[in-house]
Amino acid sequence: MQRPWIEARLAQFEAPHLPDGRAFMSAAEIELATPAAVLVPLVPREGGVTVLLTQRTAHLANHAGQISFPGGRVDGSDGTLEETALRETEEEIGLPRERVRVLGRLPTYYIPSGFKVTPIVGWVEPPFALRLDQFEVADAFEVPLSFFLDPSNHRLERGERNGRVREFFVMPYEGRNIWGATAGMLVSLSHALRDAE
Repeated sequence: MQRPWIEARLAQFEAPHLPDGRAFMSAAEIELATPAAVLVPLVPREGGVTVLLTQRTAHLANHAGQISFPGGRVDGSDGTLEETALRETEEEIGLPRERVRVLGRLPTYYIPSGFKVTPIVGWVEPPFALRLDQFEVADAFEVPLSFFLDPSNHRLERGERNGRVREFFVMPYEGRNIWGATAGMLVSLSHALRDAE
């Protein structure tokens, strides 16, 4: 799978409606959600393209221990959501923004903790070395993109919170439970690239 092809697919992608956190949020909460951005890093390896993910440390107040993409809330100094994703990635895992070529965006994803998160897809050519922020990131690892492109790995589950039922995706991979916003964004990426395989 080649970078120009992925870039072209993202440019013409019309996202289907997928479950996200809006089922748990009031109209006011959706309106007031804090803008944030994450980087979805694609890494070309000899065996195929992989997706770089992180595992958050267990002591964090929000989403402790969860599998996620590097990223965070928009800062006043960020001119664009792409800048937010690149800055946060550099801070969290030490990946210099110069190493990332932005390919496009995926649909904004709302999460019940009060954020609207825009995934920015980036291409990261190896070799590169990561330097993890030990406070926020417990681990960084790569998963073959082909795993996420396979619809049989997209498990839709239901959960209840404050009397509201929500659907969310779950993608267990080698002992790690990828779910919620991260899994939802990966399903979006799969829809954008599903003709690739």
